Amino acid sequence: MRTRSISKLSRGTFLGLDVMTGIAVLAMFAVPLPTARAQPGVGAIPNLQDGNASHPPENPSTLSLQARASAQTAEQVRAECIQGRRTICGRILKVLPDGLVVESGYTSLMRPPLDKSWLAPGTVPAAREPNLVEGSEPGCVCVGLVFLSDIPKSRSLKPRPYDYVVLQAYPAGQYTYTSAGTLQRTVRRFSALLQTAVLANTDTAGTKPPMPIPSPSPPAAAAGRN
Repeated sequence: MRTRSISKLSRGTFLGLDVMTGIAVLAMFAVPLPTARAQPGVGAIPNLQDGNASHPPENPSTLSLQARASAQTAEQVRAECIQGRRTICGRILKVLPDGLVVESGYTSLMRPPLDKSWLAPGTVPAAREPNLVEGSEPGCVCVGLVFLSDIPKSRSLKPRPYDYVVLQAYPAGQYTYTSAGTLQRTVRRFSALLQTAVLANTDTAGTKPPMPIPSPSPPAAAAGRN
């Protein structure tokens, strides 16, 4: 009996020790480990928000001033385009995909009833004034070779070479085209749409749009296509 009691006691003791050992192991793993503190520049994960620290958002007042300056520039360009508008009245020499090459200076096209339409057939009698000098006032007759873009769209009126055009247009820079063979020629460009002319001249922000300067006209050929 004594031996059996000792055996039971020993078994209980070892069982108790096993339980205590398990609790100790669990307690060891349950203790939170100290958090490793990242040293600057060593293994630190960069903060994406900190990347914008060197680029602070623009001041709303600065944006407002920029928008106001842009609006003032556009308005100034618009006023100068209106001031530099010309009456393009002349013979169509070339029909290009983006416009017409016109020899302007045919003031006889401004007579009734030809002034009722922007396009006249090449059979109408018309002649270019040889001694005509281009003025500087808005809407005056344009003299010389020019490129005319943004012409009116019409199903019934299709411009052809040697037809005549009478249209008010606005200065829109210059245009280079191939006149004959590989010979290239640069002429003044005019747009029949004010907004297009303003956009063309606003590309050079802060500078004035080029004012119309008469380009030399080619020697006078036949007065018209008869």
